[in-house]
Amino acid sequence: MKQLVLASNNAKKIKELNALLAPLGIEVIPQGQLGIPEAEEPHVTFVENALAKARHAAQHSGLPALADDSGLCVRALGGAPGVISARYAGEPKSDARNNEKLLADLAGQNDRRAHFVSVLVLCRSADDPQPIIAEGEWHGEILASPRGAEGFGYDPLFFVPSAGQTAAELAAETKNRLSHRGQAMARLLERLAAE
Repeated sequence: MKQLVLASNNAKKIKELNALLAPLGIEVIPQGQLGIPEAEEPHVTFVENALAKARHAAQHSGLPALADDSGLCVRALGGAPGVISARYAGEPKSDARNNEKLLADLAGQNDRRAHFVSVLVLCRSADDPQPIIAEGEWHGEILASPRGAEGFGYDPLFFVPSAGQTAAELAAETKNRLSHRGQAMARLLERLAAE
């Protein structure tokens, strides 16, 4: 595989996934460069949404496609925001408003455990009968106020006890190694190497 389409228009996610894929020497083309519109994400699970996005990008491009569906699951909120993490506070998408809503919804809660989930799906073609699916989880807790200027999304609120920092305080290389997306990518690369 020399090229693949990345089924995302999120610039920070594209940068993160490019860094994780760099060692393979695969040219990663964001779907926006090919004029591919965003896929619908109507499903209630990360895996179904990632699969829909990967098939959509592969169908439109004729190339293998990689999609990530990820989000934050907070125990005290019954797993919310979950698959709607990017749109938790409604449209248009806003990290700041999502973080404000999360803090408001957690007001008065003692249980602040949470985890990020990433499901990566690689479709070799639009009708690939056995796409590669890899999942990662990153456990931590939600702080009462943001810390750090790196990362995106809920990173400033997501405290990683093992690192003693929020995801937004971690160096990019450290985050890529520890994160849900980094874990999912490591599993995906293992599967690719075995082919």
